Amino acid sequence: MREVLPPVPFDPELEAFLRTMPSTGMGFTREEIPGLREMSRQFTTDEQLAAAGFTVEHRAVPGPQDAPEVPLVIVRPAELTEALPVIYSIHGGGMIMGDHRQALDVMGSEWGRDLGCAIVSVDYRLAPENPHPAPVQDCYAGLRWVAEHGAEHGLDPARVVITGGSAGGGLAAAVALMCRDFDGPKLIGQLLQCPMLDDRNDTPSARQMRGRGIWDQQANEVGWTALLGDARGGEDVSPYAAPARAEDLSGLPPTFIDVGSAETFRDENVDYATRIWQAGGVCELHVWPGGFHGFRMFPEAQLSKSAAEARTTWLRRLLEG
Repeated sequence: MREVLPPVPFDPELEAFLRTMPSTGMGFTREEIPGLREMSRQFTTDEQLAAAGFTVEHRAVPGPQDAPEVPLVIVRPAELTEALPVIYSIHGGGMIMGDHRQALDVMGSEWGRDLGCAIVSVDYRLAPENPHPAPVQDCYAGLRWVAEHGAEHGLDPARVVITGGSAGGGLAAAVALMCRDFDGPKLIGQLLQCPMLDDRNDTPSARQMRGRGIWDQQANEVGWTALLGDARGGEDVSPYAAPARAEDLSGLPPTFIDVGSAETFRDENVDYATRIWQAGGVCELHVWPGGFHGFRMFPEAQLSKSAAEARTTWLRRLLEG
């Protein structure tokens, strides 16, 4: 049995916030997924976005072959009428929950208004009802629509950044690999927030932080098994399901990765950044000391403010470069 080292301590301010959280994202089974979905449903309404000065457009675009249409929501500052750069957002939720309305208010404020961007968020099919490759194919199909038809809707398809957090970060990384490998849409960057990259789920940080924070090793096993079934952890897992399986990380767009030091995904994220550098790529990596998975949900914390500022600063440099 591998040695399990002492856990990394949480940032004290974040730990105080963590104590106020219900025990979701930890210690659940596949049978509990429907209930967890209901408990986690928190999203921004069209009315709230309109009141904050954004326009909202819903589109159902062609999905993968023989699959349903893919819902997109397009949010942009109402006062901006020119073609805007696009933040193509993929929501989190461990591959098993969540929807495309997550964090639209935050992205609209931080990136829509401050950077003059449109936010295009995709609603992909969820596992286990829709295992791999359904989620990543939906995300890729939505991005292809932006590239091919975005200009008709006030979007600039030559300036698209893909982003996602947790499962959404893993899917964003996978879509970036697909764009490279299949001569797909050209991305100017990928912003991966604590991405879920490795189905093997056996890094030192996964073992070290088991039972602590949000979305630990046990929850991660449920999510990956829902997506991959018995193939999880085996030899033949596609890099378009688990990007950490990719042997070649060359030719990717400029990348930003951030992760907490006190969370499951720390080591697989650091390894992914390292391998991008080793392949001659460009990557900015932040490991936030004492951050647990999803700590950005507490925006009042100083560490969350620093992380948000770093993401926005990177995006601004990318878009203005």
